[in-house]
Amino acid sequence: MPEDTIRFTLNGREVTVSARSRGHLGDLLRYELGQTGTHIGCEHGVCGACNVMMNGRVVRSCLTLAVQIAGAEIETIEHARSDRSTVALQNAFVARNAFQCGYCTPGMIMTARELLAENAAPCREEIRDAISGNLCRCTGYQAIVEAISDAAVTLREHADD
Repeated sequence: MPEDTIRFTLNGREVTVSARSRGHLGDLLRYELGQTGTHIGCEHGVCGACNVMMNGRVVRSCLTLAVQIAGAEIETIEHARSDRSTVALQNAFVARNAFQCGYCTPGMIMTARELLAENAAPCREEIRDAISGNLCRCTGYQAIVEAISDAAVTLREHADD
């Protein structure tokens, strides 16, 4: 299968790799670059487990061809874990028991980070709408909605820190 050399920024560092012309970003991240927090679930763009940030927006890495990211900035959950909003979300997910198997959690957190960056005080309906493209088969969604809401409150209370 033909390969292209692509350059992009991954988690704040410049990367140059060979990518199959029809290979997906999720596979490149996991199997070539070791970013195993990006989970590959449905491979059809339905579950959201593979969500990553591309140029500041959430994308499905299973639907994004690796060659499409040339020149882009990609951020995975591995890099996001030091971000204030990610820490607040992770703490809230633990406190609310908003995950069980954890498979959907990285994608949920990436989606929630994008929501909270755009809307510091989302109502529960806005949270539900934002995560509607993320599937969770273990917890149901109430604990996840509560965790995101709690994280939003925490981030607002500590905005000046």
